Amino acid sequence: MTHATILTDELAPLVKPQSVLLTVLGRYVLDRDMMVSTTGLIDVLASLGIGEHATRSTLNRMVKRGLLDRHRVGRQTYMVLTARLTEILRDGHVRIWRTGAVEANWDGSWTMLTFSFPESWQRQRHDLRARLQWAGFGSLQGGLWIAPSTTNVREILEGVEGADRIRVFRSRADAETDIPAMLRDAWDIAGIAALYCDFLERWGEADHSRTHDALAVQLLLMTEWLDVIRQDPRLPVEHLPADWPAAPAQRVFHELHDRLDAVARAEAAHRLELRELGPLASEQT
Repeated sequence: MTHATILTDELAPLVKPQSVLLTVLGRYVLDRDMMVSTTGLIDVLASLGIGEHATRSTLNRMVKRGLLDRHRVGRQTYMVLTARLTEILRDGHVRIWRTGAVEANWDGSWTMLTFSFPESWQRQRHDLRARLQWAGFGSLQGGLWIAPSTTNVREILEGVEGADRIRVFRSRADAETDIPAMLRDAWDIAGIAALYCDFLERWGEADHSRTHDALAVQLLLMTEWLDVIRQDPRLPVEHLPADWPAAPAQRVFHELHDRLDAVARAEAAHRLELRELGPLASEQT
C-alpha cells in the first residue's frame, strides 16, 4: 500500500529520483546483505512527491548502468546492490559520517598535480578534470591542480588514459604565500559558502520533525546534505572567512537527523520490504 503523505512544496522542491534512491539504499540496504522490493521503494519515494513511473524508470536505468541487479521472488521484484554501487554508497557514507564538513586538523601540506595532454585529447582532459573535481582538487592555473593535505591520487587516477603524463607533488606553501587568496583562485569559495547558507536557511528554522513524514524528511535532509558536502573540498578552516557556515550547517544536519531517526527507522522497516540475500542469487532475471 502506498502512503499518501507528500512533503510540501517548500520542503520538497523538485528532487531527483536517483539521488533519493541512493540515499535510501545507502541508509537502509548498504552492508546489510539485504535486497529491497521495488514496491517498497515506490511507496517511500511517493511520500516525496516522486511518482511511480519516475521511480520505475530510474530503477531501470540504474540496472542498465550496472548499479543494481534485479531479482524476482514470486510476484515481487527486488533490487540488489552491485559492487559498483556499493563503492559509491560507501563513499557517501564516509563523507557524511566520518569526514564531515569541517577540516580543523589540517597539517599544512598540499597535494599538487600537473599534466599536459595533446590538444586532441579533449575527452581525456575532460574525464581527468571531472575526477579531480570530484576528489576535491581545485584548478590553481592552467594544468596545475591542488588539494589540501595528502590525497590518495593513485585511486583517483586508476584507469585514466595518459596517467604517465601526470606528475604529483607534496608540498608546503612559503610563509609569504597568501593562502586565502590562493583558495579563492582555485575554488569558488563564495559559491561553496552559499550552499551551506541555503541549507541553513532551509533546514535551520522550523521543526520539520513535527509536521511531516519522518522518513521522507530524513531522506530529503540526507540527500541535500550529501549534495552540499560533495561540492565542498573541505579546505583548511583557518584560511576561510571567520563566519564560514559549514560547522553550523553540519550541526543542524546532525541535530535534525538524530531527532527524526527513531521514527524514520521504524517507518523504513515497515515500508521498504527488505529481504535477506543468500540462496536467491539463482532467481536473478
